[in-house]
Amino acid sequence: MNTQSEKNLRIPDLLKAHAASRPQAIAIEDGDVHISFAALEQQRKTAAKAFYAAGIVKGDRVAVWAPNIHEWIIAALGLQSLGAVLVPVNTRMKGSEAAYILNSSGAKILCTVSGFLGFDYPAMLANEKLPALNNIIILRGDVGNNSSWQDFLSKGKTVSDEQLHSAEEKVNTNDLADLLFTSGTTGHPKGVMSTHQQNIKVFSVWAELVGLSEKDRYLIVNPFFHSFGYKAGWLACLIRGACILPHAVFDAEQVLKRIAKDKISVLPGPPTLYQSILTHPEFKTFDLSCLRLAVTGAAAIPVSLIHRMRDELHFKTVLTAYGLTESCGVVSMCREGDDAELIATTSGRAIPDVEVKCVNPQGEEVPRGNAGEIVVRGYNVMPGYFENETETKKAIDSEGWLHTGDIGIMNEQGYIRITDRIKDMFIVGGFNCYPAEIENQLLAHKDINQVAIIGIPDERMGEVAMACIVKAANSTLDEAQVIAWSRENMSNYKVPRKVVFLDALPLNATGKVQKFVLRGQYAK
Repeated sequence: MNTQSEKNLRIPDLLKAHAASRPQAIAIEDGDVHISFAALEQQRKTAAKAFYAAGIVKGDRVAVWAPNIHEWIIAALGLQSLGAVLVPVNTRMKGSEAAYILNSSGAKILCTVSGFLGFDYPAMLANEKLPALNNIIILRGDVGNNSSWQDFLSKGKTVSDEQLHSAEEKVNTNDLADLLFTSGTTGHPKGVMSTHQQNIKVFSVWAELVGLSEKDRYLIVNPFFHSFGYKAGWLACLIRGACILPHAVFDAEQVLKRIAKDKISVLPGPPTLYQSILTHPEFKTFDLSCLRLAVTGAAAIPVSLIHRMRDELHFKTVLTAYGLTESCGVVSMCREGDDAELIATTSGRAIPDVEVKCVNPQGEEVPRGNAGEIVVRGYNVMPGYFENETETKKAIDSEGWLHTGDIGIMNEQGYIRITDRIKDMFIVGGFNCYPAEIENQLLAHKDINQVAIIGIPDERMGEVAMACIVKAANSTLDEAQVIAWSRENMSNYKVPRKVVFLDALPLNATGKVQKFVLRGQYAK
């Protein structure tokens, strides 16, 4: 799919194009289920008719609460065909959290599963008040009192091709395609609106810059409920015609087996994904020669990791990128040919036709090389938060700049180094302390696999750094050694005054460290 052709397209049109030009090519491989583009197009129409029969019309919201499975994609394409708005729900959520998303979005139908990782999602909602929800569809698992996916699809037989076509014709490229809710770590989650045109344009650019092609086989470990798994995942595959291989739960050994068995060429993910693979005791016994492309970000990345991904995991291309839900998932990207240090220490430069700058609290651009809040303006910026004008105005100023809440430093070439979240910064004796900067320095230590820095209260300095560390296997590293090494390698105000060693850092489903969990445990 060429970037020049995305202007008037809706997301289901991407599938239609491949079904017409490459009908027998495989679009999805999910275990023993292999679906060609022609078959996927037929299943999309079947799902769209089922949603039509259920009374779904343009503008209605439909939620999907499920792991990475092929039914997730078919449901999404089916509802989007009618102009309904996809509402992905985080699989880590509990019943009350999911109910908040369902009620805030006004979702009329929920497509979900029972039995994933021992969770019975419908049962978790049993005691929740959901006035707008009319139907729960079980994609996989025990149906109980709800409708099975197959029974739901069968209801669409009453809908004619003419009725479906008429409904599809009412959908415009600038209509809402999805409503992704923010993580809610600083308050209630907010629904971020994105249109068909935005999604297709942004991820046509993303796919072009990373070099995704119809020959690629893309193992999607990033969860579909997040823009990394949905938009930079299966949507990007539909744009370029690559084969989608969903993977429901990350396990280093299982991923290594799938890379070898399924000839995976594309494996994006957070740095923790690659670190976990590299620390697996038998990773060198697997054939990884098929790997070609990795795209990472969302955390501090040691330069050594980029080299190891190339040298030991055999990636030909390793790129970093930066974005947030409010920017349709992408703000900046590195480019093929950038050196390892630039890829590790920056998140690239603005994607084409998007403006990015770093500003002070007064909104004035700071000189290159100085820290400031990253703001972005362009086609990737959300129309706003769903039914929340107050928060929208806080996020997007009168000139159209989206204020990201991230602190960054831009070099003369426009490459951005993310130093931290504004909310994560702490002040040590009058000096601004950026955890990500300290983390990147500590990751240069051979005995440290992962680290998270938080600020903890200090009677004299106000706050000081605390390091939460996952050691390398068989390491005997102790607190005194970490502090001594830090004193030799970083400014004194950055040096951690306290060190705790953990078996694992608390991560959310997309691999980001949940620092609020660490602060809750230790910042007393």
